[in-house]
Amino acid sequence: MKKYEASFDSLYQHEYPEWFRDAKFGIWSHWGPQSVPMCGDWYARNMYVQGTPQYLYHIRHYGHPSKFGYKDICALWKAERFDPERLMEKYVKAGARYFVAQAMHHDHFFNYDSRINPMNSVQVGPHKDIVGLWKAAAEKHGLPFGVTEHLGASFSWWRVNKGCDSYGPYKGVPYDGNDPAWRHFYHDNYEYADHINDWPFRPWYTANEKFHAYWKQCMFELIDKYAPDLLYSDGALPFNDQWTADEKYMLDDRYREGLEVVAHLYNRSAALHGENRAVYTQKSRYEGVYRVGVLDVERGLLDKAGEYPWQTDTCIGGWFYDAKAAYKTPREIIDILIDVTSKNGCLLLNILQKPDGSIDDEAEYILDELAAWYQTHGEAIYGSRPWKTVSEGTSFLNFKDYREDAVQWNPSDVRYTCRGNTVFAFLMGAQPGQSAVLRSFHEGEHIRAVRLLGVGEVPFAHQFGVLTAQMPARLPTQYVPCLAVILE
Repeated sequence: MKKYEASFDSLYQHEYPEWFRDAKFGIWSHWGPQSVPMCGDWYARNMYVQGTPQYLYHIRHYGHPSKFGYKDICALWKAERFDPERLMEKYVKAGARYFVAQAMHHDHFFNYDSRINPMNSVQVGPHKDIVGLWKAAAEKHGLPFGVTEHLGASFSWWRVNKGCDSYGPYKGVPYDGNDPAWRHFYHDNYEYADHINDWPFRPWYTANEKFHAYWKQCMFELIDKYAPDLLYSDGALPFNDQWTADEKYMLDDRYREGLEVVAHLYNRSAALHGENRAVYTQKSRYEGVYRVGVLDVERGLLDKAGEYPWQTDTCIGGWFYDAKAAYKTPREIIDILIDVTSKNGCLLLNILQKPDGSIDDEAEYILDELAAWYQTHGEAIYGSRPWKTVSEGTSFLNFKDYREDAVQWNPSDVRYTCRGNTVFAFLMGAQPGQSAVLRSFHEGEHIRAVRLLGVGEVPFAHQFGVLTAQMPARLPTQYVPCLAVILE
C-alpha cells in the first residue's frame, strides 16, 4: 500500500479515483449559523462592517454588535426541520453522485462535535452533529461523502470583529469580538488592527504560525472523525497566499501544514480501503500546486478540456440563504453541468437551506426539474469522458469575476461527451422539427445508429464529414436534448 509523505513529489503520485471521474455532479450543503438572518453570504464578517447592508440589517433586527454579536446569532440556529434522509433521496433523484457538507465556514463555527472548538453544532444551537447526520444519509444512498473547510482564511477574514463604529450613536464602542472571554472563538487577531477596513480584503491566509498549527489540528480531527472521500479548501493549498504561484514558490516548507493535511487525508483513505479513494480540492490554478489534488474553480470554467479531472462549485443563488436573492433556472444549471462535463470536470452545486434545515419551494422545483431531465439524459453525463471534440458553435458560457451570465444559444452550438463507442451530442440550441447538423464526425467514422435520448432512433445521414439527424416536431425536454451517436 502506497504511503504518502508531506511533499509535492510524493503527493504528485496520487491517482484520481474512478468514483470522482464518473460522478460529474455533486450537491453541497453550504449551511450554518450565517443562514439564520437569511441575509446572504459573509454575514459573520459584514455585520461588523459599518454601513454594509448586513450591518444595517443586524443593528435594526438584533441590535448593535457590541451587545448582540455573532456568538449570539450562533445560539439562534436550531435546524429544527433538518431532514437529511429526505433531502439526500431528492438529491440522488436529481442526479447527484456525490455529496459534500460544510464542516466549518470562515465564522469559526464547526458543524460537528469538536474536542478542539466548543463553538460547534453539538454544544451550541442545533445540538446536532450536522456533518455526521449528512454522512449517514449519504452512505445510505451509496454516495461518496465530502466535507468543506473554510477555516484557513478565518483568522484574517474576521479581523473586523475587533473594530468599532466610526460614527453614529455607538461611535468608538468596541464590538463583542474584543471581549476577552470570547477570544478563542473570535481569534486573537489583533495583529490586523491597523488593517480592519482594508478593501479589497487581503491577505486571504495569515502568516500567523500559531493559527497554522491550529488549522492543521482541526483538519486532522475532521479527517479522523469522518474519513471523507473529498476535502475542499476554500482557497489555495494552505498556507502560501500565492494563488498563482510559480516554481520559486514551490517549496515544501512554504506549504508545510497543507501538505501534511493532504497526506493525512490520502493515508487515512488508503488505510480504510487498501488504496486512496480520497480527493483534495483547492483553488490555485498553478499546476505545480493543484497536482497534489484537484483544481476547484469557484463560479468559473476552464476554456478547454482539462488534462486532469477538475471541479467547479457554484450555487442556485448566493452562498448562504438570502431572502432577497434570485435563483438560477434549471436550464442555466443544466447548461453548466453539460459544459463542465464536456471538459472533464465535475459540478458541485450548493442547494440553499433555510436556518431550520428545510429547502424552499423554488429549490424543490429546481431539483424536480433536474430529476426529470437526468432520468432521460443521465447516461450522457454519469461515467462519461471528454470526446476528441469538446464543442461546436459560436456561443459559450462566459463566467468572469464570479459572474455567471446566461447564454442565448444558436442551433449550431453543440457540446460532446462519450462513453465506449457512443458519442453524446448535447444540442444547446435545438429547434423542434429541424435537422441537427454535427460537423465533428469525419468520413472514416462509421455510424451504426443515432438515438435521441428520450425518444429513440431518428433518421440520419453522414456524408462528407457532416452528420445530420432529423429532430421530431416535439422534443423530449424543454431544456437540452441529446443525441447518442453509436459508432461501429
